[in-house]
Amino acid sequence: MDNPRTVESASTEMIQTNARETSLLADIKSLIKVGIINSNLITTFTGFWLAVYFTGTSFSNQWVTFLLTMLGTAFVIAGGCIINNWFDRDIDPIMSRTSNRPTVTGTMSLSLIKTLGIGISILGFVTLLFTTWQAALWGAFGWFVYVVLYTMWSKRKYTINTVVGSFSGAVPPLIGWSAVDPGLQLEAVILFLIMFIWQTPHFLALAMKKKDEYKAAGIPMLPVVHGFKMTKRQIVIYVACLLPLPIYLASLGSIFLVTAFILSFGWLALGISGFFMKDDYKWATWMFIYSLNYLTIMFFMMVIVTLPFPF
Repeated sequence: MDNPRTVESASTEMIQTNARETSLLADIKSLIKVGIINSNLITTFTGFWLAVYFTGTSFSNQWVTFLLTMLGTAFVIAGGCIINNWFDRDIDPIMSRTSNRPTVTGTMSLSLIKTLGIGISILGFVTLLFTTWQAALWGAFGWFVYVVLYTMWSKRKYTINTVVGSFSGAVPPLIGWSAVDPGLQLEAVILFLIMFIWQTPHFLALAMKKKDEYKAAGIPMLPVVHGFKMTKRQIVIYVACLLPLPIYLASLGSIFLVTAFILSFGWLALGISGFFMKDDYKWATWMFIYSLNYLTIMFFMMVIVTLPFPF
């Protein structure tokens, strides 16, 4: 018969091991920012899919390239996010949404985190090189903008930090497209522009929600420096700039165009309503949620309307 103390000790050790594994997984997910990776992979996939569609190639013959593209892009983004966390370790304790990162809690050493960031970034670049060198170049460009121009330069100095960071966030569809068609087409440029313009109202809405935290951390976000009124105007201007872009994707068909215009006009109407709402934080939350749905529906529709239905 087993000794009860031995069984109890083994059970306790197992629980502690599982807790450490769960904690490690949570730390890794926090470092690589899974939500950011997922949203960017959606646009990478759409860029890849549309490149296959417009070049008349077969997706079934591109499976290896597709997997390499998605993995390479994920690694590049994850590596950049890890380095971003490593660099921002002095301000992350101030903000609630970043205070549980391992760079703050100390559950992982800073040297290990930096090494992981560099190593995973290099792995991403190398993986993309197995598709086309243009895809790897776009990945390197996006990484450089996010890590150097945004994280290390503009984020703590200028209110245009959001615009600077938007260049990196607009690159994933170009990575996906250039993995199939290195020359790019007008449609690829439009995908880039949609992502570039979309990000500013998306992140400014988030900045309004987190204004006090950004202020405490010394981050010169637009709502912190110029207030909500100016931020609302900027948000509406950027949303309005999205309106004509679907026209350049008219080849995707009327169903896509109608959906795109409904989404765009709905977002603009919601944006304008902010000038009449008294609760700015509530409006910012609505705008933030709408922006996520806008991106998801828009890019999924691009794929759906180009599926090779047999009828």
